[in-house]
Amino acid sequence: MDKPHAVVIGSGIGGLTAAVALHGCGWRVTVLERAASLEPVGAGISLAPNSQRALDVVGLGDEIRALAAWQGEGGMRTPGGRWLSRTDSAVATERFGGSIVLLHRATLVDLLLARLPDGTVRTSTAAELLDPGTAAGPPAVVGTAAGNIEADLVIGADGINSAVRRALFPDHPGPSYAGFTTWRIVVPAPEGPFAPHETWGRGALWGTQPLKDGRIYAYGAAVAPARAHAADDEKAELMRRFGSWHDPIPAIIAAADPGQVLRNDVHHLIDPLPSFHRGRTVLVGDSAHAMAPSLGQGGNQAIEDAIVLAHRLTPGGDLGAGAAAYTADRLPRTSAIVRKSARTARLMRLTSAPAVTTRDALLSTVSRFGPTLVLRTFDGIADWRPPQHTYAAPREADTEPVDAEQ
Repeated sequence: MDKPHAVVIGSGIGGLTAAVALHGCGWRVTVLERAASLEPVGAGISLAPNSQRALDVVGLGDEIRALAAWQGEGGMRTPGGRWLSRTDSAVATERFGGSIVLLHRATLVDLLLARLPDGTVRTSTAAELLDPGTAAGPPAVVGTAAGNIEADLVIGADGINSAVRRALFPDHPGPSYAGFTTWRIVVPAPEGPFAPHETWGRGALWGTQPLKDGRIYAYGAAVAPARAHAADDEKAELMRRFGSWHDPIPAIIAAADPGQVLRNDVHHLIDPLPSFHRGRTVLVGDSAHAMAPSLGQGGNQAIEDAIVLAHRLTPGGDLGAGAAAYTADRLPRTSAIVRKSARTARLMRLTSAPAVTTRDALLSTVSRFGPTLVLRTFDGIADWRPPQHTYAAPREADTEPVDAEQ
């Protein structure tokens, strides 16, 4: 009997993880990507313990953990350098069963691609969902320039401006501007040690984080009008906004190649979708629940989606029931994290001096009671476990996924 065929539209982190997970449980998978290559657009990605455990299901968790560079202290600072709060990688490991791993997106893409058969991914292939199919009836149909493809399952992983989402839910308002823009760079490490940090100012923040290969992943965010850009270049804009902040921020910006500074406005799906599926078509990642990067969970939730999807849609099973179960598992959890990310972003967007002073005083006060109070922000998020058994946990410890705070 032929294997059922799944077509993934989009080759981002969520799409590739879904392809790997579905391939591993018996699906024949095709990934369609409109870009000419899989060189990732982006810089770093932060993988929390929840997505690391999800990747255990497809045999990648330990490889990801081996790339951890954060050891010891880190925390939040003011632009002048004063510490607002401190935490420690060991404390995070004790609370959540692991700490954050920062890596370049290209590294994760390469690890995922290595687990797919040759020919699975077709680049330079724009795809359009022509028919979502029905769970118990006709297949879904995807259109390409080379002809239509019938599929037992279609996964919409085509990002925040998802055409698949619009085809499934044309009346949904779609993503809205979150009120700020972001910059991302990867540069050589500065001379001299530094503690990983996120620095919060008035309507702006900066993060400096080490990668395992010795480079630095840094990011900035600031309140700005939508679609604004620097009159000269974005490196110069970073220096104007952050060049007077504490070390090593000025040196990090100075080391950046102007042509490699990425700037993107932040949009999110603050209005949740009514469902993550229709017929034989499902949504994963930003297509389903784009969120502000405030909690660093966008890629993590896409990975969770992919693993839960493969768990619910086993070949030969009831596709309609499986897709409904996937929505029931994922929609409440991701909607809660979208809202929580938006609330955290509002704290960063504060611009009045009294409000910023109050925010910073609150963070300092909370920090005095110990790093675990700061880490509580991620309770119900970073402690999630996949529904499948993994090599990294004994069977008696397996649990259903933990819902995020409502």
